Amino acid sequence: MTIASQQREENAVFRQLIDAGDHYIGTIKKGQTIRIVDVEGNEAADTLFFNANDPSERYSAVDTVREQGKVYLTTGTELRSNLNNVMLTINADTCGRHDTLGGACASESNTVRYDLEKRHMHSCRDNWMLAIANYPEYGITKRDIAHNINFFMNVPVTANGELYFDDGISGPGKYVEMVAEMDVVVLISNCPQLNNPCSGFNPTPLEVLVWD
Repeated sequence: MTIASQQREENAVFRQLIDAGDHYIGTIKKGQTIRIVDVEGNEAADTLFFNANDPSERYSAVDTVREQGKVYLTTGTELRSNLNNVMLTINADTCGRHDTLGGACASESNTVRYDLEKRHMHSCRDNWMLAIANYPEYGITKRDIAHNINFFMNVPVTANGELYFDDGISGPGKYVEMVAEMDVVVLISNCPQLNNPCSGFNPTPLEVLVWD
């Protein structure tokens, strides 16, 4: 369900562009609002959330889908952890739906899905590994990397339960906004995928804004 935000950009306490193919990591305090913007449209924001005080508690696609009874995420969705606690709530969304079933690209999936020669191509998992290596102060390790959300990514579920990557339904300037229900670490890979439509075969920037 598309609902516009009441937040004004000029009141944001934090604002950062995530270059095409790059990553972002930061802490959002309980009660703060975070917005992820699809700057040019048809980009994918492969996103992980962790309890800032205990990274072993992290976003769970299983708990989120089960509790809401829907496979797509949008306004009103409670993003739940592996302990079934609410981590964030989507309070505004101008895209309409987001995927949490398709997973993230990795060298292994590039090989299996596309070709052995694609194994070396940069991936979202590479971005996450770089982030946790470069910022050890967040206490996140490789074993903590689990379920993710693919904001703005269109992965329809067919009548017989299959998934497929389709052209994006987002557009320039569309965004998703969430209120933190606990202190969370957000880790975003601005998807560098060149082999399917999730980034329009041409990765473009994302933007993050935060309000108190």
